[in-house]
Amino acid sequence: MNKGNVSFTCSILIIKYTNLCNVFRCTKGDTENVIRKPHTVDRIQTSPMFSRNDFSIWSILRKCIGMELSKITMPVIFNEPLSFLQRLTEYMEHTYLIHQANTSDDSIERMKCVAAFAVSAVASQWERTGKPFNPLLGETYELVRDDLGFRLISEQVSHHPPISAFHAEGLQKDFVFHGSIYPKLKFWGKSVEAEPKGIITLELPKHNEAYTWMNPTCCVHNIIVGQLWIEQYGNVEVINHRTGEKCCLSFKPCGLFGKELHKVEGYILDKSKKKVCNLYGKWTECMYIVDTATFETHKKNDKKASEDKKSSKQVFLNEYSEETPQPGGDSLEVIPGSQLLWRIAPRPVNSAQMYNFTTFAMQLDELDKEIEAVIPKTDSRLRPDIRAMENGDIDLASEEKKRLEEKQRAARKNRSKSDDEWKTRWFHQGPNPHNGSQDWLFSNGYWDRDYSQVPDIY
Repeated sequence: MNKGNVSFTCSILIIKYTNLCNVFRCTKGDTENVIRKPHTVDRIQTSPMFSRNDFSIWSILRKCIGMELSKITMPVIFNEPLSFLQRLTEYMEHTYLIHQANTSDDSIERMKCVAAFAVSAVASQWERTGKPFNPLLGETYELVRDDLGFRLISEQVSHHPPISAFHAEGLQKDFVFHGSIYPKLKFWGKSVEAEPKGIITLELPKHNEAYTWMNPTCCVHNIIVGQLWIEQYGNVEVINHRTGEKCCLSFKPCGLFGKELHKVEGYILDKSKKKVCNLYGKWTECMYIVDTATFETHKKNDKKASEDKKSSKQVFLNEYSEETPQPGGDSLEVIPGSQLLWRIAPRPVNSAQMYNFTTFAMQLDELDKEIEAVIPKTDSRLRPDIRAMENGDIDLASEEKKRLEEKQRAARKNRSKSDDEWKTRWFHQGPNPHNGSQDWLFSNGYWDRDYSQVPDIY
């Protein structure tokens, strides 16, 4: 790509982020070899996102209809400057909901918080139409957040199929959050669908509880023409394996008139399978809880009102539409008597120029001397293609991406010749201890900071 074809004005983005939450204290054993400082970031981002107006994704995908896309090489212009391992870390943005669950002695109240956390984990995907970089086999990413009370490690444990494993834990040993994700990407002509295969597990040792669920399906529309827009749809079942309680959530598809866009509805069942309350909201904005009788009465009245009034202003939306539905177009009606469970934090004013990143996402690729001194050479922050893109050099990013992909292919070819199997460093395959599903589990050892045996993947 010629640099003359890409015009952009370098700007300096200074993010001052100081979280006023209490800093969680740790024992001496927890603090050894771990970065310890209040999370105040002075981060310089030297390049806003590049314009994609002169590039057609259709020219790449037109031969891939109905195919699984994990093996398709995409031009770097369609990427955002984060690895998929870093994108997974965004699950942790609303960790306060886990801490809130831990403080309650009532299992139903804990389920409310966990369900809200499950919804909040996908909230950052709204308008994130840039593709994260595919992690290289053996790539890792760590994040330690004193202010949010957790540390996380992730590793790309398989390349074909692509599988990313992660393990987060509270700094006070108050929770463990882990999972392995192997997204199935398919192109359907005018949309790309990402089905997030893999179990997600949250453990609360204080209450001897474990919750499991799977994320909804994500779909990006208007791949060929029109403005890209995202929806999440499908059913998500959050299970408390100790009590037998469940939360059943339905992420609504957009529908013919866009009325259901981004909406989530659900209910909590106690161990006798009795419905005890209902949840509703938008995965892009907020979640509320209300008693079941009130919710069902409201839904009944709302349905009657909709049948009585046919709005002429509604826009027909389906997979062939070039219209882009707006999240505020049909504002959420708050049912009287509802309790707010979670509300998303506003994005930075220049988010649209920065790949629609949240404040949390903007901090994920932070790299200073203190961080660089302790992370292994496999960490995503050290990937030369992502770093080049972040620095505004799209040509170098493209060259480095190609070089890394060729290096990975050559390494795989050499292993096949010598019958040398790839061995993961920080995770091992085994059954999930709570539902028996095949999973990737943390092997421990990462935080000992001995990285002498990690591979040279960059």
